Order: sequence, then structure tokens, then C-alpha cells
Amino acid sequence: MHAGTDHPSAPGILGRATELDRLDRLLGAVDGGGPQVLVLTGEPGAGKTTLVEWAAGQGRARGLGILRVRGSEGESGLGLSGVHQLLHPLLPGNGLPGEALPGDALPAAQQEALDRAFGAGAAHHEPRLDQLSLCVGVLGLVTQAAAHRPLLLLVDDAQWLDLGSVDVLAFLARRLEGRPVVLLLAAREEGVPARFDRDFPQVTVGPLSRSAAGQLLDAQPDPPRGKARTEILQQAAGNPLALIELPRALARGLPPGSTRTPESTGAPGTPEATAGAVLPLTARLEGLFAADLAGLPAATREALLLVAAAGTADLAELVRAAPALDVVRALDPAERAGLVRVVDGRVLPRHPLVRSAVYHAASFLERRQAHLALAAALDGEPDRRAWQLAAAATGQDAEVADALAESAERARGRGGYAAAATALERAAELTPAPEPRARRLLTAAQSAMFAGHPQWVGEMSGRVGALTDDPRLRAEASLLGGWALGVTLRHEDALALLLGVAEGCAGPAPELAMGALSTAATSVYNSGAPYHRAELRRIGDLIGEDGDPAGCAWARAAIDPHHERPFLLGHLKEGLAALDREESLGNLTALGGTTWILDETEQAVRILGRTIDLLRRAGSAGTNATVTQALALALFENGSWTAAEEAADEAFWMATEAGADNVTVGARLLRAALCALRGDHAVARTRAMDAVRGVDLRRSLSLQVRHRHAVGMAAFAAGDHADAYEQLRATFTRDVRPAPVHYHASLYYLGDLAAAAVRAGRADDARTVVDAVTHGLDSDPSPRLAAVLHRATALLTGTGADSGTDDDAESSFRAALDDPATDCWPFEKALARLDFGEWLRRRRRSAEARPYLSEALECFQRLDARPWAERTAAELRAAGATTAAAPAGELTSQERQIAELAAQGLTNRDIAARLHLSPRTVGYHLHKVFPKLGIRARAQLRDALSRDGS
Repeated sequence: MHAGTDHPSAPGILGRATELDRLDRLLGAVDGGGPQVLVLTGEPGAGKTTLVEWAAGQGRARGLGILRVRGSEGESGLGLSGVHQLLHPLLPGNGLPGEALPGDALPAAQQEALDRAFGAGAAHHEPRLDQLSLCVGVLGLVTQAAAHRPLLLLVDDAQWLDLGSVDVLAFLARRLEGRPVVLLLAAREEGVPARFDRDFPQVTVGPLSRSAAGQLLDAQPDPPRGKARTEILQQAAGNPLALIELPRALARGLPPGSTRTPESTGAPGTPEATAGAVLPLTARLEGLFAADLAGLPAATREALLLVAAAGTADLAELVRAAPALDVVRALDPAERAGLVRVVDGRVLPRHPLVRSAVYHAASFLERRQAHLALAAALDGEPDRRAWQLAAAATGQDAEVADALAESAERARGRGGYAAAATALERAAELTPAPEPRARRLLTAAQSAMFAGHPQWVGEMSGRVGALTDDPRLRAEASLLGGWALGVTLRHEDALALLLGVAEGCAGPAPELAMGALSTAATSVYNSGAPYHRAELRRIGDLIGEDGDPAGCAWARAAIDPHHERPFLLGHLKEGLAALDREESLGNLTALGGTTWILDETEQAVRILGRTIDLLRRAGSAGTNATVTQALALALFENGSWTAAEEAADEAFWMATEAGADNVTVGARLLRAALCALRGDHAVARTRAMDAVRGVDLRRSLSLQVRHRHAVGMAAFAAGDHADAYEQLRATFTRDVRPAPVHYHASLYYLGDLAAAAVRAGRADDARTVVDAVTHGLDSDPSPRLAAVLHRATALLTGTGADSGTDDDAESSFRAALDDPATDCWPFEKALARLDFGEWLRRRRRSAEARPYLSEALECFQRLDARPWAERTAAELRAAGATTAAAPAGELTSQERQIAELAAQGLTNRDIAARLHLSPRTVGYHLHKVFPKLGIRARAQLRDALSRDGS
């Protein structure tokens, strides 16, 4: 699966929307109207060269001439070597491709300076070349070339340019105004040339976001899974090169346990102290992150190894661990070389990969001695001491295993489930007896589940069966394995395990059976297959309801939410009452899903919110991905679109990091649907297609119909009603009697399907779908579904071959709108109001239409559903309304403040820092500002604000 992108013209470049936007503006400045110089900075491997190459490609596509230089450490002592490389195509006998530059067009003094610097006899010229004359000559040569074709000057690895070239480039950079020339210079953060470190706009190419890092990792030829994925994400720390190189290094193989050392996510000795592996590096990464290591004194390398082995290095601990070594003095050369920083008594590697490079440069004997020395120094910290002893172990060791297991229990008590899982897995490896090893591995898998790492859970639970014949332990392992498979979109494999456990334990262990059945219900829902629903019902009848009423309610709701709704509402009241008496994670999760699927949406928002609060208090950050996605869906349906988008974003990055594919795809589809409804139809379609690339949607029907809905609404927003209809029609079968592709999700798209059908001339076909669904419901649907069906019926009445009357249509419209219970689905109700208002106006009942249209417009404007707001405003004007509610062109005070800062050239990150907001919030407001000002690009902000009276 190819990695997605967040910039329309940058396939494969992830997480760099801000940087690409700045490069776009730099290239646009070749025609004037903005800064003509931009400095890119970042750590090694951050992707600066990739951005420079992207700029070069864009420049060529725009017809710019490209002059480029890349600094070289070997040539940093050669005077003017950088400028010579940059100007080489312009010097006599070379020339830009397709250009014929007259060599005698420059003034004689300028030409003479260039000849003396770069001509054939340059090395023999006397007297010494005048620097100012050379600078003026270079400026003249560049100006002359730019008269033939605008130029893009690219300088990469500027930290290694010779000083003379830096002086010339700085002179040139300050004199580009009025010339069709732009300059992009890239350098490492600590190596930006002095002439460029303050006077020109800078963009720091920082670490990738969690979600972008996960996507880049998934795009590698052999993406890591399970815990290895988590470790790579942690140690790469968002560095793109590391995310590419570390999987290659890991694929070479690693002796079990040979690299495990303590690593803290917090201050030394805090409850957050956890463990991780120090990953091996490729030669390329070693060259970037530890190039200076070999030249350091032996005492410095010894101190650095202690730092690497400690994970979190406190100076006082290092001193205790090495009493014969002057640690402070020994670390000084490493600090001067930029490998570490000493801050507030702590020693911090510049990057996690510096630690890896130092660690793997030592022999096993040296590493073991370092771990033992640290263990002796940590006598008062049992958790960290246990990890040091484990790292030094040469084989199974019951005493060390027990110490790690005790550490894991303390971590679990603090909610540190990832730390507990890591400690218990290592404890299991060190445990000599198979049965205790199996129990520890199972407990490790349970902790990893709460930490939200399904692939890791699958790995560990899969090893339990080989260690024990205990049927209970094997069943519990299968339950965990089934959960992991379901979260990673392998629903059939998940259900084979989970339903087997549920049926096998129905008699001897009904509580375990119900746990398996409740877990299976989620995969049954996502799969949507009739066979699995039937099996869930059959096995549920074997278990009964006494052990877990909340789990039973979720399982029954997942089987048939529409027909079971009246019965389940009674159970739901009992479950909610019990929840008020005792708040448990299992009951909250089951009741949150049940309320959502039964269209008790406001209740679902409250319960799922409480569930996330409890998970966060317990430290189960990764598990939040599944619950957060459910909350995002409920918020979306409830009309809280901004909160829904934020929840979907949060679910996405957590799921991407953990490898929870079901949430990764689902969260992206929700974001695509939001884009479509806000009018960004091209972006929505791209996002929807990217979300499902490489996913077999036939095995996940819930995602299949959500994908169709997102693409269909994108087509609707674009005015392509025929395509919109085809996409929405695909959420139902093509049988003589059409059926929902997904027994639950498909039904809510009937109103949109009918609206597209009327505009596409497909009303008769759509009516067969609506009639089949209506006749298939043999009980009262929820108020929400009833309103959807009434809206669809009203739209199709009197169209095509239908013989229905206006009275029939009006009755259906009013039935869709009259129930006040439907107010908690505001967008769907606003659509019905718009449809009814249009219907009334076209029957010359404009006075009656205006209130419906006004209420619809207010909702669409609040949600920023631009295509529908524009259509409603047009209908209001046609209905004779003198004013429209809440004019869309007015900026709020915060929107204006953000727009003004963006017009000054600040990035979203810069604006966020100044206003104490998140970059995502800034982007959200700018997303609303552009259509209000009638613009499409950031470069248009200044003029638009001037026109607006700013």
C-alpha cells in the first residue's frame, strides 16, 4: 500500500503540508509578491533534501531554470567551490539546457572578476581577487540568466559550504528583489551559515507527526509489525530517514534479549519508566548520528555507553555507577561534538538514534558490564534495577524474572500498561518453568491489549498455546488473539477464534464465553456477513444473560439493531442504572457501542466520553483508538463536526502508531466524509480512495458502505449527481429485491440516495430500494431511521413512474420533520428542511418555505456545510427572503487574527505558538477563512483582507 500524502502535488511526501506550502509560496515569489529566500533547517535525516528535490521538480514544471549546489565536507576548505558548482551551467561553454547566454553581455569589470575566479587560469591570477567585485559579477551573471528564464537557486547541505561561497550567496540573497530569482537554502539546524541564520525566513523541518510517521513506516517494503513497530516509532522520533532505515536494520535479525535496556518516557525513577529495545542501525544512520564517536577519547566512550545503557541518564547515577571515572570531564568532548546535552543534572542524547549508535558500537561484554554497574547504582529503584539486571542476563534467571514481574505489577497499578507488557514479556523469557512462563506471557498480552497494540497482542497470545495445556489459559489466549485480529481487519480469522472460545466455554466458563461473544460482536458488525450474525445469535442462546448484561446487550444489538431495538431499550435502561452504581471499563465500552447502534446518539456521546476519560486515567492510551473512533462517529451524527474531526484525528494517529488498521481506515473515511460535506470534494475523494487502498472491502462491509458514502457525497458536492447516485446505490445490492450491503450502516444513506436519484433521473430505481427496505422492517424503527425513510419517500413521491400525490409527499416531509426527537441529528434534519423548502417554493408556497429554509441555512452555516449552505441561500433568495441568516463572509475576531498572521507569512505552527492554539486548530480556522474571503490560496490573504477592510 502506497503511503498517502497531505499535499496534492507531493505524492509520497508525508506530514509536510506546511513546508510544501512555504515552498509553493517561494516558487510563486519568482514573479514578485513575497520573500524570495527561504532557509530550511532540520536534523540529519529530517527530509530536507527530499523537499529540495520536490522544489526542483516543481520549478522545472513551472519553466524555471535550476541552478544548484550541494555542500560537501571534503570541499569545505576549497575556496569558492560552492559558488563554482552553482554557477557552472552559466559559465562559458556550459549554459543551461536550451539556453545560449552571450558571454560578453556583462560589464567588463564583472566579467573580469568571474574570469579571475572561475576561468581556466583562475589559480594563477594575481593580485588577489577583490571579493566585492566577485559578488557583483555573480549577481550580474545571475541577473543576465534570469532575463532569459526565471531562476530557482537550490543550496543543499549548506553547513559544508566554504566560507567564500557563503559570503557570495549571502550578498546575492540580499539583492534578489525585483529580479525573477528565488533561493532555497537547506542546512542542519546547528550548521546554518552565519549569514543566513537570522536575516531570512526560516522553516524548521521537524519530526513527523505520529500519524505521518506510522504511514511512512507502513509504506516500507517490509513494514514492521507488533512491538517492533512501536519500538521503531519511538526511537526514530519522527525522523523520516530513520523510519526508512531502521526496518532494514531490524530485518537483519537480532538475538533475543540482546538489546533490551531500560528506557524512560519520563523523569528517572518516575512511574512512567518503561523498557524498550535499542535497535541496530544501518551504516547510513551510524554515519549521520555517530560520525564523531570513533574519534572520542576512551573515557568519553565509556561514559557514553553508560548513558546509552541507562536509557534515562542522571549524572548522579552515572557517577555512582563509575566511581573510578570522572564522568563530567569524560562527557565534555561528547557534548562539544553535539552527541549529548547535559541539562539540569541529566544527560540527554541529541536523538534516540545517537543512543543506539553508541550502544551498538560496544561489545556485548562492555554492554553487560555497563548494565551491571548501573544495577549496582540503582539499588533504591527496584523497577529500573530489574531492567538493568535483565539486560545483563545471559540466560533464564528466575530471580530477575520475579523482579521484572513485580515491576510490571507496579506499572499496571499506575496505568502503565505498555511498560507492564514489556516487563512481563521479558519476565516470561527469563522464567524457567513453562506454566508460569505461559501465565506471564498471557498477562503481558492482556496489558498490551489495554495499551492498544493489537499486533503485539497477537504475537504474544499466539505463543501461549505452545507453553501450556491448560484449557482456560488457551481460551483466554485465543480471546486476546481474536481481539487483535479483529482490530487489524482480519475479521474472519478473529471470529473463527472468538466464536470457538464462546461456544466451547458456554457451559464450563460462561463469563469467559460472554467476554468472547462481546468481543466477537465488534468483528461481526464490521464484517457485516449474515453467517457470522447467525452464529453470534446461536451461540448467544447457549450462554444466557446472567453473567454480563452489558456485554449481552452489545452482542444482541450488533446482531440486529433495528428489529431488536424495542427489547434492547429495556435492557439498556437497566445497564445505565447499573453504570451509575459502578463504573467499569467493560460495561462502559459495551453500553457505548449499544447506545450508538440503537440511535441513542446523545447518550452514546456521553457514555463514550466517560469511557475515554476512564481509559486515560488508567493510562490505556492505545485502547482509546477504538473508543475514540466510536465517539467521533457519534459526534459526527450529533452535529458536533469540529469535535468529531478532532476525535477522528486523535483516533487515527493512535491507530496508525499501534497498527490498528480498522480504526486507521475508519477514521480516514470519516475525515473524508467531513471534507465532502464542507465542499472540499476533490480532497474528500482523494482521502477516501487513499483510506481504502490495499484493503479488501468485501471482508469489511461496514467500511465498504462508509467509503461509498464519502465518495458519493463528494460527487454530490461537486454537482455530479449521476456519480453520487451510483456510489450511494452501491450501498445496496442489485437484486430484484434490493437489500442493504451492510445491515445497519446502509440504511442511513437512503435519504441521500433519494436526493441524488431525483437529480440524476433514477427515481424509479431508487424507489425499489426504499420500498424493499421499508417492507423489510417489521417493527418500529428509531426516530432517526424513521425520519430518513420519510425524507426518502417524500423526495421520490410524484417522480418517475410514481403516482403519488402532492398530499402524499407533503405528509412524508412533515413526518420527517415533526418528531422533536430528531433534533439531535441536526444535519439530517436540515437536509429534510431544505428539501421541503424547495418543494414548497416550487409549488409557489414561498411564505411557507422560508422558515424551513432559514432553519436549514442556520444549521449548514454552523456546520460549515458550504455546498448545502449555498444551495439553501439561493433557495431563500428565490423564495423572496430579504436577508439570509448569519452572512457567511464575516470573519470572527479569532479568524481575522489568524488570517492576518498568515498573511504576514507565518506558518500554522508559528501562529499556533503565538496564539497558544494547536496547529490543527489554526488550520481549521483558515479552512473556514478562505471561502469567506472568496480565495483559494494563502498568497491571496493580504489582498483579500485589504479589500475586507482589515
